[in-house]
Amino acid sequence: MASRNTCHVRSNSFPSRSHPLSSSVEEQLCRLSSSQATTSSSTSSLCNTLSGLKDLHGSIDSLLQLQQTRQALSREENSKCVEKVLDGSLRVLDVCGTTRDVFSQMKQCLRELQSSLRRRRAESSLENEISAYMISKKKLTKMISTCVGNLKSMKKNCTSENSEISMLIEVEEITMAAFQSLLSFISRPKSIVSKMFQSKRVSCEGANEVEKMEAELVVLKSSKNITVTEVQKVLKGLEAIESNIQELEEELEYYFRGLMKTRVSLLNIFNH
Repeated sequence: MASRNTCHVRSNSFPSRSHPLSSSVEEQLCRLSSSQATTSSSTSSLCNTLSGLKDLHGSIDSLLQLQQTRQALSREENSKCVEKVLDGSLRVLDVCGTTRDVFSQMKQCLRELQSSLRRRRAESSLENEISAYMISKKKLTKMISTCVGNLKSMKKNCTSENSEISMLIEVEEITMAAFQSLLSFISRPKSIVSKMFQSKRVSCEGANEVEKMEAELVVLKSSKNITVTEVQKVLKGLEAIESNIQELEEELEYYFRGLMKTRVSLLNIFNH
């Protein structure tokens, strides 16, 4: 995804940039851009990003309620760009919906693995249980790969000298980058897990929670006579990952509502 090279978009066409809400949005964009460039793909950092995006869209919606903003976006010369911004808001909603589906399916994969492990009676290999999980995860990874590929191929909406339109375009770009990070949390190409098929190392720099958990599964898959204590340890790790995904799902739900509210505001302006 394209990153923002500067925190300020210059425009001489509209004076509302001096409004406190405009300054607040610009500051939030800067913080999110810096955060995406420096933070890891941990649950806590992703939750912080979603929380920041939720606040950003709250500020955007407030900005869209200002009379001067509505007048600027309603101008005839801005109609094409406003229409493209509307299309962009629909794309963001679609990607958000796909991300929610991915998280829901991942949670289901984890629950099915936990259920099969709890039904295990004797000390034996976990090969069948882990293989079933890996098959389900492979299908999910393919879905993620397609979505991330589509995100990377998306071209910039349009360019505009209007400050509000430029700001809305920036919001879409940084939002798409955030969704790419969220999807990569579940599965990313050339992940550390694939390397561990060769090295059998569980601890590896740069791995997120999901990758570390799956690396442990890779090691256990080839082990024989797994003890009850080892199974309990795996279950504890799976439960922790499920809890993390549940937390991200909840943040996504709040964010989705904010996206819907912003889109309604844009539609009201466009159809006025």
